[in-house]
Amino acid sequence: MATARYRLERVQRIPQPLETVFSFFADAGNLERITPPFLHFRILTPLPVTMQVGARIEYHLRLVGFPIQWTTRIEDYAPPYRFVDSQLSGPYKHWVHLHEFSVGVDGTLMRDVVDYEIPYGILGTLAQKLFVARLLERIFDYRREAITALLG
Repeated sequence: MATARYRLERVQRIPQPLETVFSFFADAGNLERITPPFLHFRILTPLPVTMQVGARIEYHLRLVGFPIQWTTRIEDYAPPYRFVDSQLSGPYKHWVHLHEFSVGVDGTLMRDVVDYEIPYGILGTLAQKLFVARLLERIFDYRREAITALLG
């Protein structure tokens, strides 16, 4: 039985120039600033990370008390318009996150598209329905609020 892929998509207008917004997101250190405290998120890779295709970033977080190690790799890097990270190891069977930026009215339009798949077959599907989808929504809701507080 094939497992299902899921997608989370978010768009946010940020009242800052394109280059400013891209620079903020290209600085891996800012990821801790826009991640909810309940995840106890830490970047393990020494900062600053040189963002480029092939760059690897290691993280540690806690979810419901369980420690999770997560490693991503930058698959595409096209400043100031986009970058893509994918999971090399971590909690998902598949995780690809597109960060896309374009000039918008009075600032920058930022678009996040996350395509993901949960392991464990039918149990993963059940987890998606019971809490994973809501958890990701909650994380990206927090992220939207943090970005608004930091960048306007």
